[in-house]
Amino acid sequence: MEDFIPNMNLQEVNKISLLGLAHVGDAVYELMVRSLLCLQGHTAVSDLHRLTVSYVKAPAQAQAAQRLLPLLTGEEQDVYRRGRNAKVHTVPPHAELAEYHAATGLEALFGWLYLQGKTERLCELFRAAAEK
Repeated sequence: MEDFIPNMNLQEVNKISLLGLAHVGDAVYELMVRSLLCLQGHTAVSDLHRLTVSYVKAPAQAQAAQRLLPLLTGEEQDVYRRGRNAKVHTVPPHAELAEYHAATGLEALFGWLYLQGKTERLCELFRAAAEK
């Protein structure tokens, strides 16, 4: 059985499609948001859901991406940019196309970092992203 804590090397991670990275990064980002809200003491399920959505919807992720851009290394900027430019086929009705692209870039970056086991960097970037 495979280990469930990712520790892929860069070559292995770069073989994954950008939308595949975004798929993983979407889950990682949402889990981090849910964890943050619980750590902040939110316990009512309706509050948790409403607050989680306020962080993970595309417009909020696009704003988070803007806060992160100055903090990214050149390699991270490249992953974000490629994820942002990935061809998406649908856009949720509550988001503009540019917001959805930015959110996809953020998710691709989080997936890319997570699969390499770079949890310290993930936490550093998440702290900056979660500031509202």
